[in-house]
Amino acid sequence: MKKYFITGIGTGVGKTLVSAILVEALKADYWKPVQCGNLHFTDSDQVKEMVSNAQSFVHPETYRFKTASSPHYAAAVEHTTIEIDKFIFPETFNHLIIEGGGGLMVPLNDHLLVIDLIEHLDAELILVSQNYLGSINHTLLSIEAVQKRNIKVKGIIFNGKPVVSTEEFILKYTGIPILGYVPHLSVIDKSTITQHSKVFCSLAE
Repeated sequence: MKKYFITGIGTGVGKTLVSAILVEALKADYWKPVQCGNLHFTDSDQVKEMVSNAQSFVHPETYRFKTASSPHYAAAVEHTTIEIDKFIFPETFNHLIIEGGGGLMVPLNDHLLVIDLIEHLDAELILVSQNYLGSINHTLLSIEAVQKRNIKVKGIIFNGKPVVSTEEFILKYTGIPILGYVPHLSVIDKSTITQHSKVFCSLAE
């Protein structure tokens, strides 16, 4: 059974979209440990709407906060402290896609970051990168951070409009394998998710 932790080089780079595609590709379960804000339509709800197969199950979040902010602040506003020991893998016989919030250095409490959660769960990392001014810097810093901690990196997925020179530099400089591309999608629905999931079926092996 594969366990992949999906993180991004920042906020808004397409982690939930990529997670849904991987859930469909692997017929995997989905788990977002911490949800901050948008409780009326969470990332878990979005994945449910995008996935077609009947095998995948969306597990409840460990922490849910009304405040749309970094987890440490949302927890403080709601008089809660996020505790690392509360994060326990949901019971499943399926592969599992875990979606983090924001990037690696997002704080969970006064002394723990998302990267600490990845270490705690001991899941392989998949990094979602998207081109924008500064994305090379953010991608390289993310990879350097996980390599310093010897976190297992499965590879990079580029999401959005391709920029060949940027992608080639990132791959050559880091030596991290590319797992595939998710192009800019003008329509996101079950059909397009199924279509683009086919590229990633080998991740189940």
